[in-house]
Amino acid sequence: MRDVLVMILAGGVGKRLSVLSMLRAKPAVPFGGIYRIIDFTLSNVMHSGLTHVAVLPQYKPLSLIEHIGIGLPWDFNGRTRSINILPPSTGKKSSDWYRGTADAVRQNLDYIRSMDPEIVLVLSGDHIYRMDYMEMIQFHRHCDADVTIGMIRVPQEEASQFGIASLDATGRIVDWEEKPAVPKSDLASMGIYVFSASFLIRQLEELTGDDFGHDLIPHFVREHRAYGYRFDGYWRDVGTVQAYWESNMEIFDETSGINLKEWKVATNFDEEGRIGDRPPMRIGPEGRVENSFISHGCRIDGKVIHSVLSPGVVVEKGAVVRNSIIFHDTVVGESSTLDYCIVDKNVEIGKNCRLGDPSAGSGHLCLIGKWAKIPDGMRIGKYCKVYPLTDLSKGSRRVIPDFEEAGEPPI
Repeated sequence: MRDVLVMILAGGVGKRLSVLSMLRAKPAVPFGGIYRIIDFTLSNVMHSGLTHVAVLPQYKPLSLIEHIGIGLPWDFNGRTRSINILPPSTGKKSSDWYRGTADAVRQNLDYIRSMDPEIVLVLSGDHIYRMDYMEMIQFHRHCDADVTIGMIRVPQEEASQFGIASLDATGRIVDWEEKPAVPKSDLASMGIYVFSASFLIRQLEELTGDDFGHDLIPHFVREHRAYGYRFDGYWRDVGTVQAYWESNMEIFDETSGINLKEWKVATNFDEEGRIGDRPPMRIGPEGRVENSFISHGCRIDGKVIHSVLSPGVVVEKGAVVRNSIIFHDTVVGESSTLDYCIVDKNVEIGKNCRLGDPSAGSGHLCLIGKWAKIPDGMRIGKYCKVYPLTDLSKGSRRVIPDFEEAGEPPI
């Protein structure tokens, strides 16, 4: 639809994802074996019939830009459809960078004017869910709203992590709190905003706040027509390591609400190192797989239990992978054991290693950064962190105790 312009915010640093987002933008983090987190937002846009999209990256955007390409997997390439990457106008001043969600959109007001939309749909690129945005847009129009915010109920103990709204019987927002210490409601913002374009342009020209939730939404609630659109499907903010692990594991739970097949999530299979040129997975004579997602190009000669493996992972003879997530082209050496681990791409794990703890649970995950090297016989405990590019074979340590880290953060 030409009257709707979609703007996807994809510039967050994602510090809470630790080593997983040190060398990539959070929306580019792999998910579910063959996808990236941003695939869910892009697929929602595609399935909603929206055809003009802008992506606003910032932090370490290269892998994200390469993944999106010209938008072919999501049908955004053609005479009547488009996807554009709009990085900040980076210069010598910190003000050249996007300073928040509202500032990112403000810095692209000329682009919005050139597209001349009726509606601007602002989305986050780092959530896992399936949603028809047209239903929300229709609600916005029906209410004659200036801004409509997607809302979902969250556990009361998690409500302080979100913008929290109270609605009247018509859906109009009557109270708004951004990450309150003592929430008045459990109705949380999903980071989805529908704006009437003329209203958005005028407000961003007149107001100075950098963030929608913290700075501008309270003003909209007081002075304008702000509505909340209730969503009752599956939605996950995977901004923490634990939430990310749990959402991946919910793929195996038929009652969780996440169903990648039914959702028809699209991804870039032709990106370098992805599925396009991979052979089918191979399970050797002694290999065993239980309740797991195994991608193309994987070779399993050991055991994989309740785990998610991205393309090209090798689990050698006698090795055991349990309750773990392993990214592309990592090798788990012979007779090694991984429990409650998340291991990034191209990691080399030697023979007879023990990573994680079978009793740790999702709250004490062992994290191994991209391109790390783990030598034979290494012991790495629960809630440990190995930074990207760390070569542990160069040191004398063969044990990383619980709750410790190894290596140095990459520059």
